[in-house]
Amino acid sequence: MTYFMASVEQAVSELGGKVASARAERGWSLQQLADRSGLSPAAIHKVEKRGMTPTITSLMKIAAALGKSVSYFIDESEPLRPVTHIRAAERSLLYTSKKGLTLENISGRYGPFFVAGAEAHVDPNADSGPHPMVHPGEELVVVLEGSMRFEVGGEPYELDTGDALHFRTTLPHSWSNPSTVPARAIWLAIRSS
Repeated sequence: MTYFMASVEQAVSELGGKVASARAERGWSLQQLADRSGLSPAAIHKVEKRGMTPTITSLMKIAAALGKSVSYFIDESEPLRPVTHIRAAERSLLYTSKKGLTLENISGRYGPFFVAGAEAHVDPNADSGPHPMVHPGEELVVVLEGSMRFEVGGEPYELDTGDALHFRTTLPHSWSNPSTVPARAIWLAIRSS
């Protein structure tokens, strides 16, 4: 297989994960993205699970609904790298629509990896919003400083410094920092294969 063909296949294989990740950043359900893009929830699910490659028209609708450019989903500029080394002083900030949450990238991007991680800085009284999130995959959170509260599948979990929580994100979930001091955590998102 030529490098070009491998590059094309790599871009196509990463597309579904990028759609799922962008949807998760906004805390949207499949139905919410479907409503905004004019596509069916089933079609979006197939794209995210790599069961279907979208047409350019469908991809343009998804991109517009998510506020992204089409090139975001098919960018081939970064070569496949099986190892990512990120120095503490060189961490990039990750996009999040959640107020009071800052995410510093500590991992490689989805595609060659199944896990994406961030050091999360959570302001006092910040939360994930009024509606629980649901998306494919898993999350693992380790609180390094302060405390956080999660609700997963209707059950509350209070996390203090040193505590961890690992859960499937197909369960409705939300988070908050109900205290008056900032919290800091390592937050891993594991995409489903």
